[in-house]
Amino acid sequence: MLFRHIHLQGIRDGRISLAFRKWLRPTVKTGTTLRTGVGVLVIDAVEEITEKEITDQDAKRSGFPSKASLMAELEKHKGQLYRIRLHYRGEDPRIALREDADVDAATIDMIRKKLAGLDARSIYGAWTRKVLGYIERHPEEKAGDMAIALKVDKEWLKLQVRKLKELGLTESLKPGYRLSPRGEAILSAMKQS
Repeated sequence: MLFRHIHLQGIRDGRISLAFRKWLRPTVKTGTTLRTGVGVLVIDAVEEITEKEITDQDAKRSGFPSKASLMAELEKHKGQLYRIRLHYRGEDPRIALREDADVDAATIDMIRKKLAGLDARSIYGAWTRKVLGYIERHPEEKAGDMAIALKVDKEWLKLQVRKLKELGLTESLKPGYRLSPRGEAILSAMKQS
């Protein structure tokens, strides 16, 4: 579920607590979370509704000046109409994680095991240390160029770097990636062993 940046700011600030979408089937479920550019959002409810159920107040609570302007936006899409109740939970926990370079032996061991698992399940074999090292040497390089240099599929590579990001080891940039402080600490520890 995508949001315009202005709507994300409104959700973060508490001015927006609703969203409306037309979907063939919902892309979010009640009780789930979404990570966005402003932090984590909680999906409180997803309800199938009719246009008649939307009020001007609802439109304002979704970041639109009126029901008419909301409906004009929704008419660009096909599908069933849904009302999504949501709220801002807080900052993305990966941000704090990636900034934490103070890693102890237990943390290093835990991450090594996770990386070994990623390597074991990969069609390309052991890739994690190679990719982390490449990102260290070539920060901000485009994923396509990185994939060519590493002789792997670009979409596969992007998915794998997202897995490293989940562990707090990398940061996404425009373009490319870089190691986070945590990633630098982990890679340094891996090089020493």
